[in-house]
Amino acid sequence: MSRRPTERETDGEQGAALLTVLLLVAVISVLAATALEKLRLSTRLAGNAAAIDQGRAYAQAAEVMALTRIDNVLGQNPDRVTLAGGWSGRPFGLPLPGGVATARLSDGGNCFNLNGLVTQAGPGLYRADPAQRALFVRLLTLVGVTATVAEQVAGGAGDWIDSDDQPQPSGAEDPTYLAQEQPYRTAGTLMADPSELRAVAGVTPDIYARVRPWVCTLPRAAASALNVNTLTPEQAPLVAMLFPGNLSVAAARQLLLRRPPQGWADPGALFAGAAAQGIVPDGSAAGNTAVRTVWFNLAVDVTLGPATVQETALIDAGRLPARLVSRQWGEPS
Repeated sequence: MSRRPTERETDGEQGAALLTVLLLVAVISVLAATALEKLRLSTRLAGNAAAIDQGRAYAQAAEVMALTRIDNVLGQNPDRVTLAGGWSGRPFGLPLPGGVATARLSDGGNCFNLNGLVTQAGPGLYRADPAQRALFVRLLTLVGVTATVAEQVAGGAGDWIDSDDQPQPSGAEDPTYLAQEQPYRTAGTLMADPSELRAVAGVTPDIYARVRPWVCTLPRAAASALNVNTLTPEQAPLVAMLFPGNLSVAAARQLLLRRPPQGWADPGALFAGAAAQGIVPDGSAAGNTAVRTVWFNLAVDVTLGPATVQETALIDAGRLPARLVSRQWGEPS
């Protein structure tokens, strides 16, 4: 004869069943919340990806507008480019549904071309250029780098690009880098981006921060021709670089401030202004200056909802119509 459960035992079984149900409900709630969070995150990621793709499409539309503006600037006066018209650095907008896009053009050749530290000796073969090395040393000292370190950085940068394995004075070739804790080799070819300079022996974060505003990596083994008509007073170190240590940055700034509104007809006018003060330029200075701009920088910022797209591009206007040479997404390095 079976025993009937007591009232206390019945209550205990019911309590255990209720506890099991509550535990299941809690587990299912956690799983559901996790699934919903993953779904929400996936939806947001998909939306951001779509917005970024759309933003990049708008940035490429801004490229077309910029190319047209460059063609117009050079079409008005193909032999001389000045700051007339306020085209440099002035943002122009692109009408967008639900967003904002702005683009800015500037002279892309008013910089020291790191790839100009070498000359091309043949297909894929590069030889160090002592004259450009001397200019780079001068630029480094003008922005606060000591002369000894400037020689090391300039020599190392040239060795990074050139094709041989013989280090320049104060330079560095593969053995220097292979001996490091994390070994690597020199590139042996043109730099693709100024950030490569950070891998060169002797370049510290402080040195890179000092020199970064003044350097570029144009895609050719030749010096950048500074347009004396588009250089701003803030870019005076690039002018002082052209003189063998006898022109201060402040004096170079004054030369640029005395430039006529319509610009100079030829670079010699800049040197004439310095000569009037008894200051003679470097022998290679004439080859580093011009009155026409060949390279242009384009910066585009696109905002669509929560997504932001940034683009920097390099434009070659050596021949018209101008053409896009390279583009990078994200903040400049």
